[in-house]
Parts: sequence; C-alpha cells; structure tokens
Amino acid sequence: MTDTLETPSTPTISTPKDGSGLWTTVSTPDGAFTVVTDTDGIILASGWTDTPEYLVALVHRDLRPHDLRGPAELGRTPELTTITEAVEAYYADDFGPAAAQPVVQRSGPFIEKAWAALRGVTAGTAVTYTELAERAGEPAAIRAAASACARNAAALFVPCHRVLRRDGSLGGFRYGLDIKRSLLDRETPDQEVPLPDAG
Repeated sequence: MTDTLETPSTPTISTPKDGSGLWTTVSTPDGAFTVVTDTDGIILASGWTDTPEYLVALVHRDLRPHDLRGPAELGRTPELTTITEAVEAYYADDFGPAAAQPVVQRSGPFIEKAWAALRGVTAGTAVTYTELAERAGEPAAIRAAASACARNAAALFVPCHRVLRRDGSLGGFRYGLDIKRSLLDRETPDQEVPLPDAG
C-alpha cells in the first residue's frame, strides 16, 4: 500500500468523501493555469491548461475526484480564492504563497520523498536530477528522480521546473520548455539559475 505525500504545510488526506473536487483557471503570462483541488482546497493537480479533465487524469486513482465543480457553479470560494491569489502572487514575483499551498499526491515511497524534496527547492535555485535523488535520500536513484518530475501532477506548487540536467540544460517539462524557461527566468531575472552541484 502506498502512503500519501506529506509536507510541512500538507495534511494527510484520503479519497474525497463524496468524490467531489473543485477547479479554477487563472490567466497568466504563460497561458491559462488550472488547479484541481479536493473540497477542502488541498491541491491535487495543476498546470498550464484550460482543461481540468486533463489534470484530473493525472491524479492518483485513490485521490481522483469524479465530480468537479468550478467557478460557474461555485462563484468565489475561500479555497479557490486563496489558490488564485497564490498564482497571481507568483506572477507578481512573490513566490512564497505558491510554496505554502497544501498539496497531496500519492505514489511509491521514493517518488513521494522526491516530491517532498522538490518542495524544498526554493525559487531562484535549481538542482540536478542527481541532487534531487540525494535530497530524497537515495543518491543512486537518479532515473527515479527524473520519473518523479515526469509524474508530478502539481506543477508550480511542487516545482519540478527547478530540476535541470547535469550539464545545465533544461531537460523536460510536461508543459513545454518555453514555460519552464519562463518560470526559471522569472525566479532569477538578473542571473543564470545557480546549480548547487554539477553532479
């Protein structure tokens, strides 16, 4: 049985009691950014798309909501307003609110440790896949660290865009390298993204 990823700001949750979820889309300089949450506003998935169903498919089956309600049905809710404000703050160069949003994802033990380690990579810094594996407690698990980035459903809030290849190149990103570069440039506007280790 797998566990639920917990971070300091993330409570443990199980499958939504009624199978419901919430969603909202925020307009950003990088395009539409959609977030899917449980009914308490805990982020389940997010990314640069205007299609919440795309994001729902990324959520682990044990957490996946089956009935989504969005702004048209709900109007402004405190949960979605907080998330919208965090995304808007990020794009106003205030990265703290996005980093503080509660997120839950589920997978195997190493993947969950890697996701938790990603939340510790602060804006303005980057790590290599090797460094991410080390931060997750398994230095030899470099390919698994890359897999954790590829399987991350909560883009921006679990900042897989801050992971680069050993040679400093961008590597991959579900939403395209143009968005990844835009995010990194936003976080370090006057400098190259510093790598802590070329290993």
